[in-house]
Amino acid sequence: MDSESRIRILPQDVVNKIAAGEVVERPASVLKELVENSLDAGATRIAIEISAGGRKLVAVRDNGHGMSKDDAILSIERHATSKIRTVHDIERISTLGFRGEALAAIASVSRFRLATSRRGDAVGTEIIVIGGKISDIREIASPGGTEVEVRDIFFNVPARRKFLRSYETELAHIRQTFIVQSLSHPEVGMTLKVDGREVHRLPEQESTEDRIRDIFGTEYMNGLRPVSFVAADINVSGYVSLPTFGRGDRAEQYFFINGRAASSPVLAHALREAYRRTMPSDRHPSVFLMLTIDPETVDVNVHPTKKEVRFRRPGEVRDAIIAAVSKAIGQPQPYLTSAHTRQSNAQPTQQPPGSGLLYPRSKTFTPFPTQPASKGVESTKQPDFAQKNEQIGQRPSEPQPESLQRTASPWQRCRIVGQIGDFYVVVETEDGFALMDPHAAHERVLYERYMADLASGRVITQGLLIPETIEAMPADAARLRNQMDIFRRLGFAISNFGGDSFIVDAVPAHFAGTDAKALILETSRELEESGAKAGAERLREDAAARAACSAAVKAREPLTIEEIERLLNDLAAARMPYTCPHGRPTLIFTSYKELARKFGREK
Repeated sequence: MDSESRIRILPQDVVNKIAAGEVVERPASVLKELVENSLDAGATRIAIEISAGGRKLVAVRDNGHGMSKDDAILSIERHATSKIRTVHDIERISTLGFRGEALAAIASVSRFRLATSRRGDAVGTEIIVIGGKISDIREIASPGGTEVEVRDIFFNVPARRKFLRSYETELAHIRQTFIVQSLSHPEVGMTLKVDGREVHRLPEQESTEDRIRDIFGTEYMNGLRPVSFVAADINVSGYVSLPTFGRGDRAEQYFFINGRAASSPVLAHALREAYRRTMPSDRHPSVFLMLTIDPETVDVNVHPTKKEVRFRRPGEVRDAIIAAVSKAIGQPQPYLTSAHTRQSNAQPTQQPPGSGLLYPRSKTFTPFPTQPASKGVESTKQPDFAQKNEQIGQRPSEPQPESLQRTASPWQRCRIVGQIGDFYVVVETEDGFALMDPHAAHERVLYERYMADLASGRVITQGLLIPETIEAMPADAARLRNQMDIFRRLGFAISNFGGDSFIVDAVPAHFAGTDAKALILETSRELEESGAKAGAERLREDAAARAACSAAVKAREPLTIEEIERLLNDLAAARMPYTCPHGRPTLIFTSYKELARKFGREK
């Protein structure tokens, strides 16, 4: 070889450590790979032990099918795997692991011990590896299954070890990994022991609901709604939070694709769309969604850690997620581009109320009576709505499109206490009391009415006394010219006046009194982001939300008892009574139990 040559074949130990850098980022990465191996091995029980935040020990024991001696030795070689055979198998991966790199990578940067045996074997196999070199192979007694101990991670790579965080930080990552893996397979019993103390013991054969409740608690579970949806060959199940249970981050958003915890920009986008009209943009829902899909339509071979996936038909996945979540939280289903979409017959179950909001009740709500408001009625009166229904009678509810119907209301009975701050309404319910924001509540009512009109195809337009001229910037004008048909179908009479000028002669009746120019230009810009098909739906939603905000009652505007009754009646009949179209709460609920606790009366 030329002495001047600078290209060298790397030694195998260096190659192994580079591979370890791709797979083993921290102790939590080790735990993920080991648990996934146990799950692929058919384990029904997995025991995990952690010491010193995983720096000293990460141990995983399972009752899976185990390995023979020859397979055990091969398992710590790079690219040795039982899960794929040919390049074609990569296109239909149904296991969690498949590359055959994890054990070799882990063993190369730790003091590694593997003990395994198949059920029925007289003896098992124990392999000791130190820094990537096999130290010992021997026969041992073993009850079946596999046990892996990883000690002193990065002991031979000090540059990597110094980048580990504190024990507390590394342990937080480990606990998060444990939660993700236990949620992905609730049928598998799992235990987590940290520094000798048992932190989690999750039984076998649990449902997803049981597993969420065991990890996060009963009160947390009460804020979730079940998801059950089938579209073509995509099955979406799990649980999502009501819009009023928003978080400041996305830490509690879990997606599982064929049992694999994974992420994708398509999933994140779909979730934003589903909550776009019920949750502020700076708040995020809690999500536990399981997607079952043909493995050949999912590419999991995107990143060495298998964290991200790609879909062959991302549009169908996006539409299924939007429809599934919208159905679960009570939103009208938005546009769907996928063919042969159908919903399952499972209906969301109703949960008892908790502090913070009003939940739907299981009993059908009896509408409040509504009459023309009498300005002479004092807002300090306290009529009981249940009694007034008997005295005055009920008004028949207007029929709604099937997609907008609901069968439950936020309460069984309630009583108006009055208004405070010249605006907020205090309402007593059977379980506590609620503060209602009349403006947000009125927005929600008006918004759903307009969306119902659009769904039924009966939008009424209203001509402007003085047509409005829009002088648009070149980019805005170019967009508007391409979107004219969309605006016209929504009830806008708009035409090109020449160049970059447009004339608006009429708007939908719901938009009377709004700034037509601002409405058209602002919603037009959003079409660029989502395309014409999605944009038409978004345009309708945004236009309805803006019009509802403009027409809703304003702050410091006193309301009569009759007006409050009418508003409560309409809100109770709304499909999503918890938030306005911009995501702000309409009702904040405090239970009697919460009051008793605050006053020290809780027994």
